[in-house]
Amino acid sequence: SQYLQKTQDKTHHIINPCHTLEADSWEIIEGLKIGQSNVQRPDKHEGFMLKKRKWPLKGWHKRFFVLDNGMLKYSKSPIDIQKGKLHGCIDVGLSVMSIKKRARRIDLDTEEHLYHLKIKSPDIFDSWVVKLRYHRLYRQNEIVRSPRDATMRTFPPPSPPAPSSSTSLPPWQSPQAPSTRSSLPASYSNGQSKVAAWLQESEEMDKCTEELARCQSSLIELSKLLQSLEGLQRTQSAPNFTDMQVPSLPVSASMSPTRLHSSNPNLCAEQVDFQTPVSRQIPDNMECGGDYIKLQEDFCLIAQKVHSMLKSAFNTVAMEKEKIKSVLSDQEQSERSAQVITLRKSLSQALSQNAELKTRLGRIHSESVLSEQTISVNLITSPDEVRGIPLTQQTSNESRLSMSESVSEFFDAQEVLLSASSSENEASDDESYVSDVSDNISEDNASVTDNVSRQMPNGDLAGSAFRNGRRPCLPAPSPDCSNINLWNILRNNIGKDLSKVSMPVELNEPLNTLQHMCEELEYTELLDRAADTEDPYERMAIMAAFVISGYSSTYYRAGSKPFNPLLGETYECIREDKGMCFIAEQVSHHPPISACHADSNKFTFLQDVRWKNKFWGKSMEILPIGTVNVILPSFGDHYEWNKVTTCVHNILSGRRWIEHYGEITVRNTKSSACICKLTFVKGNYWSSNVNEVQGFVMDQEGKVVRRLFGKWHEGLYCGVPPSARCIWRPGSMPTDYELYYGFTRFAIELNELCPEMQDLLPPTDARFRPDQRHLEEGNVEMAASEKQRIEDMQRTRRKWQDENDIKHEPRFFKKVVDANQRERWVTNNTYWELRKSPGFINMENPNLW
Repeated sequence: SQYLQKTQDKTHHIINPCHTLEADSWEIIEGLKIGQSNVQRPDKHEGFMLKKRKWPLKGWHKRFFVLDNGMLKYSKSPIDIQKGKLHGCIDVGLSVMSIKKRARRIDLDTEEHLYHLKIKSPDIFDSWVVKLRYHRLYRQNEIVRSPRDATMRTFPPPSPPAPSSSTSLPPWQSPQAPSTRSSLPASYSNGQSKVAAWLQESEEMDKCTEELARCQSSLIELSKLLQSLEGLQRTQSAPNFTDMQVPSLPVSASMSPTRLHSSNPNLCAEQVDFQTPVSRQIPDNMECGGDYIKLQEDFCLIAQKVHSMLKSAFNTVAMEKEKIKSVLSDQEQSERSAQVITLRKSLSQALSQNAELKTRLGRIHSESVLSEQTISVNLITSPDEVRGIPLTQQTSNESRLSMSESVSEFFDAQEVLLSASSSENEASDDESYVSDVSDNISEDNASVTDNVSRQMPNGDLAGSAFRNGRRPCLPAPSPDCSNINLWNILRNNIGKDLSKVSMPVELNEPLNTLQHMCEELEYTELLDRAADTEDPYERMAIMAAFVISGYSSTYYRAGSKPFNPLLGETYECIREDKGMCFIAEQVSHHPPISACHADSNKFTFLQDVRWKNKFWGKSMEILPIGTVNVILPSFGDHYEWNKVTTCVHNILSGRRWIEHYGEITVRNTKSSACICKLTFVKGNYWSSNVNEVQGFVMDQEGKVVRRLFGKWHEGLYCGVPPSARCIWRPGSMPTDYELYYGFTRFAIELNELCPEMQDLLPPTDARFRPDQRHLEEGNVEMAASEKQRIEDMQRTRRKWQDENDIKHEPRFFKKVVDANQRERWVTNNTYWELRKSPGFINMENPNLW
């Protein structure tokens, strides 16, 4: 089953030997070794420890822990434990356990949650570590012996049947043969399944149960006979019974618990502790008494009887097994037939609708009469003229000119253009979203004019050639990473910053962190809309939607990581369709800091962020440090917000999934009219609130004026259900996105390198990075070789700078101190000037690769 596979995967990882590390490093506690068994049940252990508060709370609080049979329970006090008021329960056997001796820290990673524990006393810390080791080994041994126990751990064990007062029976024997149909599980007694109905009506299984019960009674008799024979041997100097040739039993009396349990649910699964007599030859000169011979004969007869009953039960089970197969096969065939009928019906309806729509469109076309005066299109003869008109406005105007006001059939087919971005060429089906957004975007989204023209002479859009289309797909699909053993790479880096650890190139995606920062601007139409919204509360709600939209592209991207930029690496992105130009640069290597700046005629976007990546055994946390800023010149607003923590779960096994959790506060530093708080709810993969976002906009008196809710990968709504309106919804994913790193349409376009762009970009642009380019083209071996070469070059370059006391100076960004005494990186406004004249191709540029 799926659980057994997961348990085996985890066991495969946790049985790796422990690596002795320094006292100030994290140490992974070894698990159950292969072949290790008969682990003794450890004693119960309890006491107080400090536990790190669950998000969103901070700090440590004191909790009482009880460790029993490999399960670590905790609550506020011992009294709460006795009352059953538990705050949580951790399966130590299924967790990755790591310790840090100097800090006296214990971390338990259960995939769904990460528990941080701390102990002040060194002696108590050592005691807890020892006890956790023993209980972990014991629990893992129990899981290996009975994997089913792991899934049933939270359920109380079934009560054993009460023994009969007249006969003292062993634990495994029922006092009577209960009816199969009376003790079936509830899932079988509901009559929903054909197999369940067959089980309830089957008499063969009842007979099999009775035969096995009689067989158990016969085994008791055999045991008693064996004891009597041994008694005669001792008291009457009788010959040794075990030296006599006895017909061997075909099936051992110590019946397999799995066989008993799977044959019928009414039979207990504990082992029968009887042994088959050893066969030997009796001496010819041995004289046997009458009682002794009679006992021998009885023993043989009962043994043959047991053999016959077991053989009959085996044949019965085999026949019933074939019946089950037949029933299941018939059920599957009937389900398939029903599905085929449904599909045929749906196809027939679709064909009928299609024919009706064709007829209607034909009638509309025949009745449409376009006036000469309504078609007044100015022909554009050069790319320069095209640059002066926003792409969305071009498309919108053309579509409006193509409609005739006299065609009444168009009353329910109003032309809607959400965005000319290739990632959003499908209209949303939310009517409120369409009505609120479409007009603003189609009329107001313009090319780079005011802000950009201040940086680029003559207002020319960086001298780029006219683009009539972008690529819809990557050159090659993502490589297979199943043969990479991540555990060998990560086990020595528990709790460390993974940004300094070199990873196999197969784990990367053909984008780097600078391009990821540009990807946050996929939905800039929200900023355009905010720049045209008079109401400050509504404007703040739209800004909240833009904040959340920056996380939507990560939903399908948990399987790979971006390339780490080299020091001095740059990236530019000019989007005529969005009226935006973007630049980014890696301004620091240790710590890694990426800075970016984007300009439009309606907004300015800037941020400098540094990341810390930490591995905790089964999950990896990405901790961003820094703020994001957006300036809306039309209102003089300056919005500022922080970023939340990102966690990638199931790093080592299973299906990886990504989660964002934390709180974001969006402030307008130029006005105290309102503030917005967004909470990314922490959940788990199977919970209903996974990826949930909740928030509200408050006025300066603390009154909630807008309520926001949704999911960061599905959309954001404002109001109270069911009357809430949609503020934002992500675009549809491209075809076969699973095969191409889970990229959105916008992400596919970020690393595209057109021939006309090569002479305009600086050689440090990420598009020229060879290892990233080879990975995008599917050449993994060459990508790995180039990645190693580039990293060696960077180390050599840094060593030379350290030896010569040379400090790296970013080319296009500078460090400043803001009003809150925080260091920030902002553009020095030289990139577009140098790009225009003299041009990067005519300048001396650093050689990064």
